[in-house]
Amino acid sequence: MKTGIIQQSLSGFYDILADGQIYRTRGRGNFRARKIKPIVGDRVEFEDGYLLKVLPRKNQLVRPPVANVDIAVVVTAAKQPVFSTNLLDRQLIALAAQQIEPIIFFSKTDLLSAAEFQSLKETAAGYSAIGYRVLINRDPFASSSLEQLTTMLRDHIVTMMGQTGAGKSTLLNHLAPDLHLATGEISMALKRGRHTTRKVSLLNVNGAWIADTPGFSSYETFNMTVNELPSLFPEMVKMSANCRFRGCLHLKEPNCAVKEAVENGIIMKSRYENYVQFHNLIAAQKPNYKK
Repeated sequence: MKTGIIQQSLSGFYDILADGQIYRTRGRGNFRARKIKPIVGDRVEFEDGYLLKVLPRKNQLVRPPVANVDIAVVVTAAKQPVFSTNLLDRQLIALAAQQIEPIIFFSKTDLLSAAEFQSLKETAAGYSAIGYRVLINRDPFASSSLEQLTTMLRDHIVTMMGQTGAGKSTLLNHLAPDLHLATGEISMALKRGRHTTRKVSLLNVNGAWIADTPGFSSYETFNMTVNELPSLFPEMVKMSANCRFRGCLHLKEPNCAVKEAVENGIIMKSRYENYVQFHNLIAAQKPNYKK
């Protein structure tokens, strides 16, 4: 029996990466009856051309359907579309909830004036101080940035996320020029026509395994509770030990170390304002009894 990772799923066949080779397998006949649906990124056991067991997942994305994602490159436009800390923070907490490490990559920085770039660098430094890995350069696709990113992604399962027009395909083209991706059409790397069978794959890009479909929209909804939300902001977790009350939500409670840190410029004001907005949105959500 071998163990490996599903690299591609197509019409009931699963290509599994193990020992540096690809093995084509079929799923066990009882998978459907047991409602087991293997997906790309799954760690699995297989033997003699049959996929026998799907090992427990650490996470699972819906779009693209990929399991066990290690890293998400959050491609963040500095301009066109306009940079929004609110959108970035939505993406970061969605990733934290899935235990996926983000790398914030600022694109379109060459469109900024010198003053605008300096301001964005200060914002980026704030995110770095929290502990996020951030790549920002006057030339967004400078070789130094691309080399750093390549090193960070190697040997990991990766997805790209970001707004339409943020530059996900452009970034992938710079990482792997032989892909020749049409802007906004990462999946064209697999020559997937609109009317062909649905295929999901991990592309081998310089030793990283990158999901072939652009981004995912989990950040459009909040699937966490108001009590879980503070744990998704690392800087609040760090400060909350000094709050007067255990389980402090950092809103109206007295002697709140987080609010004090905001007032003293230790926690970014934009982060706290976004946290309050997210809290209010979650509190106003109707419960989903279908979960």
